[in-house]
Amino acid sequence: MRSSLEAPERARIAYPRAYWYGACTGGETLRRPIARTLLGIPLVLFRSEQGSPAALLDRCAHRNLPLSEGRVIGQQIECAYHGWRYDGQGRCRRVPALAETADHKGRSVPTFPTVEQQGYIWVFTDPDRPPSQGPYRFPHLDTPGYASVRFASQTQATLHATLENMLDVQHTAFLHRGLFRGGPKRPITAIVRRFGDRVEAEYVGEPRPSGLLGRLLAPRGGTVEHFDRFLVPSIAQVEYRLGESHLLITVALTPVGDFPHAFLRARQLSPAAARGARARGAPPAGAAHPSPGRAHPAAAERGGPTIRRRELRFDGGRPLGTATCGGSSSRPSRANSQPPGAAAPELEKRVELHV
Repeated sequence: MRSSLEAPERARIAYPRAYWYGACTGGETLRRPIARTLLGIPLVLFRSEQGSPAALLDRCAHRNLPLSEGRVIGQQIECAYHGWRYDGQGRCRRVPALAETADHKGRSVPTFPTVEQQGYIWVFTDPDRPPSQGPYRFPHLDTPGYASVRFASQTQATLHATLENMLDVQHTAFLHRGLFRGGPKRPITAIVRRFGDRVEAEYVGEPRPSGLLGRLLAPRGGTVEHFDRFLVPSIAQVEYRLGESHLLITVALTPVGDFPHAFLRARQLSPAAARGARARGAPPAGAAHPSPGRAHPAAAERGGPTIRRRELRFDGGRPLGTATCGGSSSRPSRANSQPPGAAAPELEKRVELHV
């Protein structure tokens, strides 16, 4: 029986495994191996001279030294301790101290399926199960005419708490008062739909949100089409449409451990929304969405995003992406922002709210 003076056992967080998670941007693996941790698993990511990315367990089969401390030579990664080399499939290809063939099952390192897509590198976190489909695709990221902003950050919160914060409408009226919402309360209807692979909340009858960001995106006011979505395993999506203005924020969360989480975020603004933001002296990134709520302290972006020389930075940090603007495009249908799934929801529920 446990004594009341003993520290309780630490509960572990359950994660959806055997899914694709975003590991890094494609440019991060151009020069040297990088270390990443996904679901508590240490990984090394590297790119061969032919350009193909690979992800291996970050340990040499010889003495467990992290392979991320080594270097890339041709199509292989070399351990910094004794020079063992591995190819992108985790097979040992060279043991300098041995005259015999290096390729042996006992010298292999586990490898994880890896895909480079839309400028991001995704890793499938089950090395023993082949993926049945590819990674998530950010909608409108490649659509001509949309202004897109990409960046990455890290939180100190659980996956559940971080997702909840990003999709929580009610907190914005208090935490972001004056910037986003915070005006007189108005009744709206929330329609929650549950599908096999996602949950969607549609907010019906919502007026243009009060605050600076609402005025920038829709200066004439009106009624907003507003959808919030959670997609398995860890995608949060917020969508606003008012007239010709269309704003879509998609966040791909990657569990690092029980509490740290990295996330890759892409924001897309239609030409009308981007023009409205620029005409009022605000960059598309700032007009897109307030920073994550401080209700989960380290889930907030450090210092907030800024645009400098068309590079997206965190204050005092290195460039993490670029902001690009193009010409006009036709107004896309709302279905373009939705992932494939069941034709009809498994469950639909209406809730009356005040925002």
